[in-house]
Amino acid sequence: MIEMSGISKAFSGNVVLDKVEFKLADGEIHALMGENGAGKSTMMKILSGIYTKDSGNIKVDGQLVNFKSPKDAEKLGIHVIHQELNILPDLTVVQNLFLGKEKTYGKTGILKNREMEKEAAKLLSKLGFNINPKKRAGDLSVGQQQIIEIAKAIASEAKYIVMDEPTAALTDREIETLFKTVRELKEKGISFVYISHRMEEIFAICDRITILRDGQYIGVRNIPETTFDEIVEMMVGRELGERFPTRQCEIGVTKLQVRNLSVNGLFENISFTVNKGEVLGVAGLMGAGRTEVAQTIFGYRKASNGEVFIDGKKVSIKSPIDAMKYGIGFVTEDRKTQGLVLDFSIQENIALANLEKCSSSGVINKSKQQSMVTKYIEELKIRTSGPEQAAKSLSGGNQQKVVIAKWLGTEPEILILDEPTRGVDIGAKKEIYHIINKLAESGVAILMISSELPEVIGVADRVIVMQEGKLTGEVMKEEMTQEIIMHYATGGEKVGQL
Repeated sequence: MIEMSGISKAFSGNVVLDKVEFKLADGEIHALMGENGAGKSTMMKILSGIYTKDSGNIKVDGQLVNFKSPKDAEKLGIHVIHQELNILPDLTVVQNLFLGKEKTYGKTGILKNREMEKEAAKLLSKLGFNINPKKRAGDLSVGQQQIIEIAKAIASEAKYIVMDEPTAALTDREIETLFKTVRELKEKGISFVYISHRMEEIFAICDRITILRDGQYIGVRNIPETTFDEIVEMMVGRELGERFPTRQCEIGVTKLQVRNLSVNGLFENISFTVNKGEVLGVAGLMGAGRTEVAQTIFGYRKASNGEVFIDGKKVSIKSPIDAMKYGIGFVTEDRKTQGLVLDFSIQENIALANLEKCSSSGVINKSKQQSMVTKYIEELKIRTSGPEQAAKSLSGGNQQKVVIAKWLGTEPEILILDEPTRGVDIGAKKEIYHIINKLAESGVAILMISSELPEVIGVADRVIVMQEGKLTGEVMKEEMTQEIIMHYATGGEKVGQL
């Protein structure tokens, strides 16, 4: 058992944790929840030896411990899968899995490559994932990289595994496989700390739940004895109301038309329209080609065939700069590597896509810049010490809001949202849904890619579904169900076959 009591931690005088409590029993899956910035990740970094606590006690199997490094924690069987993936992109999958634990022929230093490859393939197969161990890790999708992290934890034979947003980039089918593996490991006595903003997952797999709010311990509940509404109120300190706010606006004429768009080896003959004031959802399993279609529209990838029309006129978009000139914004799937410059401040990140608006005669006007940034910090409720705070020091949800703010500043007429609420807490999700509604009501055409089917159904006016690079179905609002969308996502042709 792990017991953390009276844990406090402050950074530069800013209290992040204030006398927090947490207990993890043997063979338990224990959820840790709270809004972005509540202190969950900091608490787990203390448990794993990345941070040192300012005060409080940690006991592992009844023994008082004081970790000074992650190795200290690992020696006692504690393994953490962080939200920020620790994958070395230039190494292969098998090299990542055995990093620091390579198998060699005695003291020669010669690696037993075939043996490690066989073990890696066996482990990945056990998890239900078909990934070539020899493949370069950097060539994998975000979701596949997450799978490698999970495999590393299981391979380490850890007694306690902390999973911080482990399913953020996984499809429903992969999540189901992961849950099966977690339950099997639980039966063998392994304990899990499960951090997630997906409430359905918490109720599906966890035994108990501990709630933090603003760095303080709020309480613990047994999952069978609590409700969605009670957990949300404990997290945010108030009732949240409807999960998906309703939108009242008329859908206008066609703004964006994509006709027979193809990229060799990725997707082919994709055709759809997005109207003014409409939210068009794009659903599908991992690898379906959803993100690649969005990147091609935005000029990040070169199309091998097809046409794009805006306001009925054919356009040639060869780069993101071209896309922005046509009024297209793109909130990317991976905010840390594609959406933000982490070492830049909030102000600098928001200004990046808005340099012309913030400049006078080619020189940045600090007053204009600060005015715009302050406006979006207030409108999007970005929790920050100020515009100069570095993006890397923000919580995941607040980082996502900065990315959205950057594109709102461009006043887009077409906005592509790729997994807009990934890794974002329930309160911040609703704020993002309000932003989407407000944009749609102002006439913006929105293309929203999401792996969360409840989100697709709750937010989109219409959904198109992709499977292995092809468009397999279209579902109108009144017909949307998870079953129908998944039917198309797995290659089904006729809804009548269900």
